[in-house]
This record gives sequence, C-alpha cells and structure tokens, in this order.
Amino acid sequence: MLQSKFWQAFFALAPLISFVLIFMGYAIFLYSILSNLPEGGEPEPMAIFGGLGFFMIIVFSVVLLSLASLVFYIVHAANNPNLRENNLLLIWILLFIFASGVGQLIYWIIEILNKQEIPASDNT
Repeated sequence: MLQSKFWQAFFALAPLISFVLIFMGYAIFLYSILSNLPEGGEPEPMAIFGGLGFFMIIVFSVVLLSLASLVFYIVHAANNPNLRENNLLLIWILLFIFASGVGQLIYWIIEILNKQEIPASDNT
C-alpha cells in the first residue's frame, strides 16, 4: 500500500481538498440559515442544530482523513531509504506534524513524483 501511486496521491491531496470542501459547506450552512430568517430575526433552533450535526460529521471525517494521511506519510518517510543517511527524515516528520496537509503535499511532490525510479542494472 505504501508504494501504490493511487494511495500516495490520495493521502497527499485529500486533506487539502476536504479542507476546501469544509469551507464551502460552512458557507452553504450559513447561507441556508441566513436566507431562511423569519421576520423577527431569530432562526429556528432545529434549522441550526440539524445543519450543525451534519457539519460536525463532515468535520470529524476530515479529521480522521488528515490523521490517516499523517500516519501514512510518516510511515512512508520512515521506510524511504533516501532519507536514512542524513537528518532529512526528522525534518520531514516535523514538517508533517507542524504543516499538516501542506507538508504531505510537499513530500509527495519532492520525494515521490520527482524521484525517478532507478532500474536495476545488470552486471554482465
């Protein structure tokens, strides 16, 4: 699973895409509440809490997706033989932790996409 290009791309792009989708969902949630305000200005409590429950489920799923991406890329970096000779492994792991989402995307671009696979040479 660590060497699958699909999962590498998914765990690099999904946290950022879902983060954008959360903001879009939040904007739709606010618009739906503000557009259905009655004359008095107070929205119905069920309208707020019904939408808020759905929004919290989406936020919880994005948090789980981000944690899965963090674990996936920490394990991938730990198994990467190119990072074992120097302190790059520590730097990448700190980048994953402190720049979550963006750090995984940068690692995917620099360490996975830009690295050419070196074919095994025949010594004949």
